[in-house]
Amino acid sequence: MSSEEAVPRRRNPRGQGQVLKAELVNAAARLLATLERPETLTLRQVAREVGVAPASIYGHFPDLGALVQHVLRLRYDELAAVMRAAADGADGPLADLVGRCAAYVHWGVDHPGEYRTLFGGGMPAELVPTNAHGAGEELLGSVVAALAGARQDPQEHRDRRGPEQEWQAGLLLWTSLHGLVALYNAHGNMPWPDLTDLIAQTLALHTGRPVDQIAELARRADRSV
Repeated sequence: MSSEEAVPRRRNPRGQGQVLKAELVNAAARLLATLERPETLTLRQVAREVGVAPASIYGHFPDLGALVQHVLRLRYDELAAVMRAAADGADGPLADLVGRCAAYVHWGVDHPGEYRTLFGGGMPAELVPTNAHGAGEELLGSVVAALAGARQDPQEHRDRRGPEQEWQAGLLLWTSLHGLVALYNAHGNMPWPDLTDLIAQTLALHTGRPVDQIAELARRADRSV
C-alpha cells in the first residue's frame, strides 16, 4: 500500500494513542526495509501507509528524523538481543564469540531489508546523525571483548596488545562479517558455500583457532536457535 492511496484508518478509541504510534513505527520500518531508495522516505509516505493524515504523526514524533532514529534503536535492540541469546550459556570465550558472530550473520541474511536499514548507509546526516548509530558501537564492543578472549596468540603477542589493538582487531572482524552478509544478500543467486562454513573460516582467520572446532560450535549454536 506504500505506493497506492491508503484506505482511511479507523480512529483509535480515546486513550489508545500508543496504538497509532506503534503503527507509525511499523510502517516506517517496513518502508525503510523495502524502498529501493530508503533515504527518500517522507512523513507523507508513512502517513499514507498507515491511513492517517500527515499531521497525525506530530503528536508522536516531532519530525521524520526522530521517527527514523526510533526505528534504528528498535532494530539495534533486536539484533543485540539475538546476539546475546546466542551467547547465553556459552562454554568459554570461543563459543561466546562464535555464537554472537553466527547470530549476526544469520540475522543479516534472514532480514536483508532490516540489515540494510542499519548498515546500508545512504541516509542524509541531517536525518540520521552519526550518534543515532551509537547502539551499533555497543554491538561492536561485545564482539571486541569476545574476540579478545578467544584469540589464540603467543604469549608475547598478548602481552603487547592494548585496548586500541583489541578494538582494531574487532573492527576488522566486523568488517569481514559485514562484507559476508552484504555480498550474500546482494548476490544470493551465486553458488555460495554453506554459510556456517564461511562463518567458521572467517573466525578461524581472526582467532587462529581450527576451522573444524569453530564449525562445530557454529552448528551447535544453529541447533539451539
